[in-house]
Amino acid sequence: MNTCGISGVVLAGGLGRRMGGVDKGLQEFEGRPLVGWVIERLAPQVDELLINANRNAERYAAFGHRVVADRIEGFAGPLAGLHAALSVARHPLLATVPCDSPFLPGDLVARLRAALDASGAELAVATSLGRVQPVFCLCRRTVLPALSEHLAAGGRRIERWLNSLRLVEVGFEDQPAAFANLNSSEDLQGGARVAAPRRCPQGSSCSDAGRQ
Repeated sequence: MNTCGISGVVLAGGLGRRMGGVDKGLQEFEGRPLVGWVIERLAPQVDELLINANRNAERYAAFGHRVVADRIEGFAGPLAGLHAALSVARHPLLATVPCDSPFLPGDLVARLRAALDASGAELAVATSLGRVQPVFCLCRRTVLPALSEHLAAGGRRIERWLNSLRLVEVGFEDQPAAFANLNSSEDLQGGARVAAPRRCPQGSSCSDAGRQ
């Protein structure tokens, strides 16, 4: 295991209920799948990228990254995806983002990492517009045993899990549009879009992504 690297996971293992049960990460937005936008923004920020998906594994694998399914049955939510990724990640830190947020900050991981290191917390979580964004976080792999116990006991709510840890909140008030979710058909058509995604320039780390 690398002693300083960071793994990242795109959480795409849900049922897409607000989109009528379709595989949300594969729905097209601005000419390509939502997950493609997210991968483009997250990949330059991490040393290893994973995709958590419970359907259409071959289509997700075509994006060139390892696909991991939940180890817990029944589409148990983002905690199950986090658990699956922590179980296979090669690095001591793991960043998580959802598959429906194409505007996520290009400096997300760097800012979470700085806060995690400075505080000695187990997990750093983003906040924006006065709200915690629980699926945008960076945690230590050492939380895996406790997470396994939490899930085995029937725990599913990510907010309750976060509150059981030593955590630090990291404000992103300078990027109010970065955490917008496109989780319905109307959102994909542009009705709820609050910022226009753009592709990272060739060779760029997208460090200014989300600063609209």
